[in-house]
Amino acid sequence: MANRMSPLVPFQHKTFRSLWSAALISNLGFLVEGVAAAWLMTSIATSPGMVALVQSSTTLPYMIFSLASGALSDNFDRRRIMLTAQLLMVCISASLAFLAYTEALTPWTLLGLTCLIGCGWALHDPSWQASMGDILPREHLSSAVALNGMSYNLMRSIGPAIGGLIVAIAGAAFAFLFNVFCYFALIIALLRWKILRARPSLPREAFGSAMAAGFRYALLSPNLLKVLCRSFVFGLTAIVILALLPLIAREQVKGTAITYGVMLGFFGLGAICGALLIGRTREVLSNELVIRGAFFVLAISCFFLAFSEHVWLSCLLLMPAGAAWLQAFSLFNVTVQLSAPRWVVGRAMSLYQTVTYGGMAAGSWIWGELANIQGVSGTVWVASLVLVFGGLIGIFLRQPEFETLNLDPTNKFTEPALQIDLRSRSGPIMVMVDYRIDRQDVSEFLAVMTSWRKARLRDGARQWALLRDLEKPELWTECYHVPTWVEYLRHNQRRTHADAEIAARLEALHRGDCSPKIHHKIERQTVRGDDDMPLKAH
Repeated sequence: MANRMSPLVPFQHKTFRSLWSAALISNLGFLVEGVAAAWLMTSIATSPGMVALVQSSTTLPYMIFSLASGALSDNFDRRRIMLTAQLLMVCISASLAFLAYTEALTPWTLLGLTCLIGCGWALHDPSWQASMGDILPREHLSSAVALNGMSYNLMRSIGPAIGGLIVAIAGAAFAFLFNVFCYFALIIALLRWKILRARPSLPREAFGSAMAAGFRYALLSPNLLKVLCRSFVFGLTAIVILALLPLIAREQVKGTAITYGVMLGFFGLGAICGALLIGRTREVLSNELVIRGAFFVLAISCFFLAFSEHVWLSCLLLMPAGAAWLQAFSLFNVTVQLSAPRWVVGRAMSLYQTVTYGGMAAGSWIWGELANIQGVSGTVWVASLVLVFGGLIGIFLRQPEFETLNLDPTNKFTEPALQIDLRSRSGPIMVMVDYRIDRQDVSEFLAVMTSWRKARLRDGARQWALLRDLEKPELWTECYHVPTWVEYLRHNQRRTHADAEIAARLEALHRGDCSPKIHHKIERQTVRGDDDMPLKAH
């Protein structure tokens, strides 16, 4: 990121421009609907906890369904998944508008329908985020993520105010209906997006195996684990502003739905400023200082917001909070995308969204319940202290810098010629690789093999082991299992250029006359009874 490019460079790509513009309209409808739902809840429910749960109802589905959505996005047509999600939300929003118009909405019905809309976005977002890598080159991803965040917050700067105006003039039902029509902009753009996809050479990965592979990759990726932990804490604490803002607008500054919309607009305006300053900020500060600074800025905003009784002062305090919010989440998002290869990026993004929105859902509930006890002002003040501790976590769990490894697939694997006719489901398969290593190179070999082991396991290997021959100590054998032959082929097709560099280091340490010898073996079982019966493969 040393050579800063224009933050608008993704707009050079026609497909990105089209989808971004359509998402702008869709975001406007979503924010108008969010204002209507939150304000309507203040009218039909008396508990601050119920008001805060409106925020939880849209974020909780991300925690529950994102991983499944990520597995779908890595194995199915992402465009079709997004279209399905958008059509689902059209139907739900239309139902919400009808029930609001007939005054049949109860607090729990409202929460249930907003939760279903959250389910639609949970299905949509992993495919949307992963599609950025299909549309743009790797070096433009950071700018694209910032622009996507800007799209949302550009509408947040005016959408809530428009939503508050619509609710005040025409009522919540009309605001919900407005959102129904906004969905069609993105639906049309997705229908016009033509994707040329290479036909996969292997059958589609089983759904359960795909989810397990996503978990496995994240657990064996230290950078991803750090991002997931920090984003969870940030979501848990930072959500206090958005969760309690309807109550701040109504109780502290004695405002209306329009006041609430204007305050949200200033939060969004601050986020736009944060998006425009992303490149310059990251030139000056490390990733950790950006995240730590975001925690501290939000803490300061919350501290003064807790005592503010003036609309103008509260609006000014919300601007730096919005900038910090955008800077942090943009950085988390880019780090995840650049730390995962294409075959698993949808699942990596879904895990990130699961923990982040899970933190938001939990935080919305916690801050809402605390507001029942401490009041709105006291809760926001307590949150400012917790945000300070959230920033200090970085002393022990630093935000990683951007991944510089080349995680594009090598596409150099050739399926070995076999003398046995195997089916794709035949297995289990054992793979053994023989190396000859000089005594003076053993320490370096073991160090490189540590990295190679992680790469093997991330790509699907199981029961990995490294063996040394007792009679010929220069002979080392790496062995591992895969469940089936097709999983072995998939394992090798996942190899990235970064993995290939590790393999090249191992081959450089190998002292044989030719490359390390690879043995492919299938486990067999004897058949009970006749000793002359042939052995059977699985």
